[in-house]
Amino acid sequence: MSIESNVTLSKREKFGYSLADGSANFVFQVLLAYQQPFFIEVFGLGPTLLFWLLLGGRLFDAITDPAMGMIADRTKSRWGQFRPWILWSAIPFAGVFWLTFTKPDLGPTGLAAYAVICYLLLMAVYTMNNVPYAALAGVMTGDPEERTSIQQWRFFTAMSAAFVVQSFTIPWVAKFGGGDEAKGWSITIGIFAAISFLFFIGTFLTTRERVPQTKSVPIKDDIKNLKRNRPWIILFFVTLFIFITLAFRGGPMYYFMSFYMEETKLVEFISKMGFVAPSDGELGLGKRILDTIGLLVKPDHSNGTAVAIGVFGMCGNVITLIGIAFSKKIVHTFGKKPMFIVCLSGTTLVTASIFLVNPDQVGLLFFLSMLWPATYGPTVPVLWVMIADTADFSEWKTGRRATGFVFAGIVFALKAGLALGAAFGAKVMEWHGYVSGAADTLDSQFAIKVTATLYSALPFAVAVGFLLLYPIGNKLNDQMNRELKDRRAQTS
Repeated sequence: MSIESNVTLSKREKFGYSLADGSANFVFQVLLAYQQPFFIEVFGLGPTLLFWLLLGGRLFDAITDPAMGMIADRTKSRWGQFRPWILWSAIPFAGVFWLTFTKPDLGPTGLAAYAVICYLLLMAVYTMNNVPYAALAGVMTGDPEERTSIQQWRFFTAMSAAFVVQSFTIPWVAKFGGGDEAKGWSITIGIFAAISFLFFIGTFLTTRERVPQTKSVPIKDDIKNLKRNRPWIILFFVTLFIFITLAFRGGPMYYFMSFYMEETKLVEFISKMGFVAPSDGELGLGKRILDTIGLLVKPDHSNGTAVAIGVFGMCGNVITLIGIAFSKKIVHTFGKKPMFIVCLSGTTLVTASIFLVNPDQVGLLFFLSMLWPATYGPTVPVLWVMIADTADFSEWKTGRRATGFVFAGIVFALKAGLALGAAFGAKVMEWHGYVSGAADTLDSQFAIKVTATLYSALPFAVAVGFLLLYPIGNKLNDQMNRELKDRRAQTS
């Protein structure tokens, strides 16, 4: 492994690294937005069973995530410590992803058992892949500016995958299913899984590890060092509460669009944007392309809500991509912590304000739905840059660098937030009177509205509170980088 760690990376390597997060985001975004409606409406699991399934998955992750971090930190191969795991997990990741969203012909008990097994396997292969992948960014280069650039590339590709998932999932389910929702899900996820496999191989072939890991120490020392790492502990809770909000909001927003907003108003709004087929059936080139990719409302408007969800998701992700593209400049001007606090505070206010939208106010919903990614987008890469900084902090304080273990804890926080948000989102809707199959009642509509907005904003506000306590600013970051660079040079 090269000892020259503070190198400038090529665009090819940065793009190659980013591909694997595109793959992971096919899973992540589907779980974020659709695991609650899929398991309840397609698989027929009740909110209570889903609640315990997701919480049980987190108990499973509490063991597998740190274990994977320890294993990755101690892996030795001709490809490095972290890269080989991306290769080894590629086929299991894609296969289990597809199986999890494919409904077999089983009875209620069999379906419940199948859902539990597939979900736990999916979390296991996600851990096997994503913990080493997240740690890889910390050892490709030691240069803070380059790390920010890596994360910018990473999340540009990740949000491109999010663009595909949020734009096309529901329209493709409707298109490929032809009335059979389960079939539509299986085909759609099969496409995402195949792309994921190819992207993982691309990352493995194009990246390289350069920052040398320190000598292995007993596992108990890794745990002790992490418990003393105050910046890491703060970011653990920031990550947890951010992803609670994202999942809390994701499923209920699907219900919000599907059952709370007036479908005629949605179709009327997106028809002005050109996404509705003419009544005479004659399609020009542009409309034929939209029809092919599933983003054209049929003359009878039977798929109107599905297309509206896709259009809103597509437009929102374009804005998120723009925010990610400008995040490095914003960080360079204002610093990571101030930017993160201001942008996340803005996103919290926007999330809560959607509560004020009435069912016929599609224009207002669209405006707020675009303002949301405008405030949240720039924060996406910054979180992961700050996590790499906490690995530097640990090495700076203790002389021991455990990159995989540091990122394993954060991946656990991410998945815990994802599960807790979805689990409690389903339960909160149920507590407020939502009944599957009776979404048009006043109780159901209020349950959807309050869960997707006011409840969803609370964890973001808590995350902002934790960020105020984060101790690593620009001055300390520069000091750590200088001293670590000198130490590594002396060690060589």
